[in-house]
Amino acid sequence: MSYLDSQLNTFRSQVAASSSKISNKRTVTAPARAAPSPTPSQASTSSKNDRKRKRPESPRVPYSQPADTGTGTYIMTQVTYAIDYLKSKNTPQTLSDIISYLSLQHRDDDYKKLIQRILTQHEKVNYERKHDGREATFSFRPVHNIRSSEGLLRYLQSQPTAQGLNARKLRDGWADAEDAINQLQGEGKLLVTRNKKDNHARMVWPNDPSLSFDIDQDYRSVWHKIKLPEPGALADELEREGLTPANKSRNVKVKPKVQEKPKRKQRAGGRTTNVHMAGVLKDYSHLKK
Repeated sequence: MSYLDSQLNTFRSQVAASSSKISNKRTVTAPARAAPSPTPSQASTSSKNDRKRKRPESPRVPYSQPADTGTGTYIMTQVTYAIDYLKSKNTPQTLSDIISYLSLQHRDDDYKKLIQRILTQHEKVNYERKHDGREATFSFRPVHNIRSSEGLLRYLQSQPTAQGLNARKLRDGWADAEDAINQLQGEGKLLVTRNKKDNHARMVWPNDPSLSFDIDQDYRSVWHKIKLPEPGALADELEREGLTPANKSRNVKVKPKVQEKPKRKQRAGGRTTNVHMAGVLKDYSHLKK
């Protein structure tokens, strides 16, 4: 039994020693498990959504609708209408007449003064200020300041050349120019050329009725009885007489050039060859022509 007791005591001592060693060891706590990180797709999507801000949706405007062009363009449109109104009138018009024509009575005074200032400085408008307290007037400024038949005749007679006058420029400031031209042409006071398309006057020249005179009917009858030659008969008659009509180019016959054959050049110097056969060959140079 002593042997068994000694073995038991040895085991107990070893167990006690090992237990003390385990208790003296430093205990290391395991780190806390971190939360799982989000997947890359989730992180990128969330960050992009944070950076992006939702913009307010603008109302869709159809492209067929014109945009608001502003007051400046609108007022220049009114000025254009005002100039067309002045062009249709042969007498000067006041600002009140222009405002009434444009139906701008409801607009404020600043807007009306702006139209007045633009018309005053416009190159196509004549502005006349009254000094007797009356309202100033506006009138259209044409290329030629002609507004009556008498004024047209005076202008044409005062021209130093017979260049004539363009009827289109005349109609620019005179609404009744076409009727006046037709009347003066019927009276023999104007010479007029017309457009083939619409028969409107194109150019006008002064005409002196005193230079026109009547011809007796007998002379007219004799004149109309003269038979004119056919268009091709006159040219044929001239060619038979050896003449060339002015409207026909004269064909000059050119002699063909005869190309001469080049002559063979004679050898200069008379060089003698075959000297070594002088005793064998005969000299026939005296027979040469």
